[in-house]
Amino acid sequence: MRTAMPVKPKGARIRFWLVAVFILIVYIWSFAGIPFEGIKEQAATVSKAIGKGFLHPDWGFVYLKEGEDLLRGLLDTLAISVLGTFISAVLCVPFAFWAANNMSKRKAVTASGKVVLSIIRTIPEIVMAILFIKAVGPGAFAGVLALGLHSIGMLGKLYSEAIENLDLGPAEALTASGANRLQVLWFGVLPQVLPDFMSFTLYRFEINVRSAAILGIIGAGGIGTPLIFALEARSWPRVAIILYGIIIMVTLIDWISGYIRRRLV
Repeated sequence: MRTAMPVKPKGARIRFWLVAVFILIVYIWSFAGIPFEGIKEQAATVSKAIGKGFLHPDWGFVYLKEGEDLLRGLLDTLAISVLGTFISAVLCVPFAFWAANNMSKRKAVTASGKVVLSIIRTIPEIVMAILFIKAVGPGAFAGVLALGLHSIGMLGKLYSEAIENLDLGPAEALTASGANRLQVLWFGVLPQVLPDFMSFTLYRFEINVRSAAILGIIGAGGIGTPLIFALEARSWPRVAIILYGIIIMVTLIDWISGYIRRRLV
């Protein structure tokens, strides 16, 4: 005997169609605001040149004896990412304890810590890179400072959430046995949150590798510098080999980092 299909209430059907119509209106409004002036006459020629460049990349740019090649650019990008992530992973720890709700009984203290981390996260990396380029000059140092400062906001938030989820039993036992605050922190808190800290740091490192490649476009060092030069010169074979190199590097880092994170958590 067949069972009857449950019928949705009339109110639920009306809400569904209202939401669907609202989403449709938002999409129509969004596309209507995009200016479209038609396809340019040279679009086919440029597209053909780009496609040909990607099919025949500039393999000679992989390594050049005089320098400024693909391998050195990727290594610079990797170095910028490593240093930026290391700086943020160390500096964000005090901010994380500051913003954790269970580390202070005063709500105003933790709220101020969360506000500071939110402000740091709000400023885009590329804006920070431009500011540091103006302050210390173009180069990898500006990229390291931009990634390091911006990553404090996100890592601090993730670290604080890990601290809020820890078991306070060991810390309370240490306090009852006469341990001071530093000993409670070192033996009762850090052993619990350290695996999460390392996992979040590796995840942020993956993001920083991608960001470092972009920051080089505005003069913050790394592979982005030769990439913008190749784009401006319309050297599509060189653009292709640089993008292929970035894709391979990011894929390998994602795989290695994901494997390590699975072992940690």
